[in-house]
Amino acid sequence: MPALQVDKRIPEIAGVDPRAIPEAVLRSETPLVLRGLLADWPVVQAAQQSPDAVAQYLHRFERADGPPVVATVGPPEIDGRFFYDDTLQGFNFRRENVPLGVALKTLLKYAVDPAAPAIYVGSTTIDTWLPGFRAENDLPLGGRDALASIWIGNRTRIAAHQDLPDNLACVVAGTRRATLFPPQQLENLYIGPLDFTPAGQAVSLVDFADVDHARFPRFAQAQAHAQCADLAPGDALFIPSMWWHHMEAQTPFNVLVNYWWRQAPAWANTPMDTLMLAIMSIRDLPHAERAIWGDVFRHYVFDYDEDTVAGHVPAPARRSLAPLDETRAREIRARLLKRLNR
Repeated sequence: MPALQVDKRIPEIAGVDPRAIPEAVLRSETPLVLRGLLADWPVVQAAQQSPDAVAQYLHRFERADGPPVVATVGPPEIDGRFFYDDTLQGFNFRRENVPLGVALKTLLKYAVDPAAPAIYVGSTTIDTWLPGFRAENDLPLGGRDALASIWIGNRTRIAAHQDLPDNLACVVAGTRRATLFPPQQLENLYIGPLDFTPAGQAVSLVDFADVDHARFPRFAQAQAHAQCADLAPGDALFIPSMWWHHMEAQTPFNVLVNYWWRQAPAWANTPMDTLMLAIMSIRDLPHAERAIWGDVFRHYVFDYDEDTVAGHVPAPARRSLAPLDETRAREIRARLLKRLNR
């Protein structure tokens, strides 16, 4: 399976103190590789021994009464690429609810099988399924209320997608290749359906192992802007909000821990809600009307600052035109729900 040719490497930083990750890193607007950031984690040290040692280490924290995890499973012929079927109306994999211990045991069983099915336990909340794990393996993130998740699988390829939160992806076991694209490459990545997706986020339809340039001619422009990194156990990758990322796990047993957090306050709605509402209410208007609404959004949203209303709307009367807080956001949300439910 040939790798996508990418010439530019993601910038790297070595020697970062895992107890005090600089704010400049956690607020970076571009990706960064933090080599060896979690080399001292016990689970990473177990990974230096064997996959069995990692599985045994994780078993220490598994809840006897824990809920099942969701395992995504695909036949060997998908070559690890969890994706749509040929019609884009179904998928090439199935999902099974299994105990975490069963998923680990199955992965170990297939680790020596060159024709193993693709298996992927994604985005599993650590505090729910592995209580106590973070007492020994964790990163302080400057007071951020981050969601910590674990991802476990074999050789898999996750299509390029973007996430709203900032993401610190920490390789625990196995090796991975990460290929990233700036958010501005949206139109060159040929993104599939927004509301029917393999795992919640819209994905690029381009197969990075076998690029069809006739079908996706603009992908060459995205490729020219790509950055990549090869990650080993102990390495971390900071992925800023909305950067497109393709993740390829390259070994028969892989574990990744990631932290997600948003720069926005917790009460803020996701911009994807706004996008879907705009598609419903604006996209199909006549061109001239769409252009008008483009100006409205620029004025009140994208170019908004204090001067937008200063001088002609008194501060007490600004309501939604004022900087938002939780109370004001709740009022706007209630008003919007009332209108949508008419």
